[in-house]
Amino acid sequence: MTYVDNRSASPFQSFWMGGYECTDQQNCFGHRVDFLHLTGHYQQLDADYERLQPFGIGTVREGIRWSQVERTPYHYDWSTVAELLAGGRRQGIQQLWDLCHFGYPDDLTPLHPMFARRFASLCRAFVDFYRSVRPEGELIVTPINEVSFMSWLGGDARGTVPYCTGQGWQVKYGLMRAYIEGVAALREADPNIRILTTEPLVSIVPPPGATARQLREARQQHEYQYQAVDMLSGRICPELGGRPEYLDLLGFNYYYDNQWECHSNARLGWANEACDPRWRPLRSLLKEAYKRYHRPVVITETSHPLEHRPDWLRFVAAECAAAIEAGVPLLGVCLYPIIDRPDWDHLDRPWHRSGLWDVEQRADGTLERVLYEPYAAALRDAQQHVAAAVPGRTKQLSKARNAPALLLP
Repeated sequence: MTYVDNRSASPFQSFWMGGYECTDQQNCFGHRVDFLHLTGHYQQLDADYERLQPFGIGTVREGIRWSQVERTPYHYDWSTVAELLAGGRRQGIQQLWDLCHFGYPDDLTPLHPMFARRFASLCRAFVDFYRSVRPEGELIVTPINEVSFMSWLGGDARGTVPYCTGQGWQVKYGLMRAYIEGVAALREADPNIRILTTEPLVSIVPPPGATARQLREARQQHEYQYQAVDMLSGRICPELGGRPEYLDLLGFNYYYDNQWECHSNARLGWANEACDPRWRPLRSLLKEAYKRYHRPVVITETSHPLEHRPDWLRFVAAECAAAIEAGVPLLGVCLYPIIDRPDWDHLDRPWHRSGLWDVEQRADGTLERVLYEPYAAALRDAQQHVAAAVPGRTKQLSKARNAPALLLP
């Protein structure tokens, strides 16, 4: 399949992006969480955006929080989204929108017969609302975030709605039915809308000394990561209505624990640890995905907890530079989360310490942002490293320590 994009090479305001945790899911205990408020991002919206400026980050991922927008079927409250949009306009920030990050309205699950219809209606309503306040400019939307992960979490691991085991495929099928109907609705409402998929990018390997059967099983498990995007493009399950033109911007979420052994589920160590020889370079995974779909690529999420944050970012940057030099059209990298977050299931535990800014609670309850300086230094190094891989940008590198130039690569 050959793809030619006649639009601009990149629709993003900046190559380096920030992602704000916006999950509104029901966690493993059945409790609804709302990280937009728990992290203080809604309360500190302008200040959070202002903090991005010294790092040249002009593009962010935000979410509408479906469960909060649609508390009653087919009735939508866009007031919070309007505030987010206004903040983006005030600060000159480009916002990429997740319509369903992690979380559905109280009366819905992906197995509900009306799930897809309700989601398509949400998509139409969102475009109508968005264009009523922002009639100009390009709109970039992720209909449903990480279908593969949510299918496992809700369909096999009982970690969220619908709290099943052995139903991962059924949940994935229901989510992708909604996704595809949602894309059709979005494109009907705005033919120029950009669709950004955001699926996990993983590597699944056989155990050492694997049998022929184990080798086949590992290859099959690795291949499963592409099912959601294959459905969207109509490669598999054509009855859902997927089409090649529904593929647009290929986003991949990639973390330090995205490579594991098939049968034991043991995580493979990366280069900063006791590196497992079966660990695949990120450049290789990006190239594999690009060759499969021939669409522009974005790393839509990446981070590492605690003190390894700087090492991980430099590691990712080196791989991104190598991927670009190998011809992969990599358009951006999103640090997710840009602000630290609590644990979904155990809100009383220490936060993950995975953001560019940590969060500390003051005596008055205010959530203070504390820049993690080693991560900030690593980000500046990463920006330099990746910019050097982009043709025609070498002369601009001398400026890259200052904020305006960091909008490059």
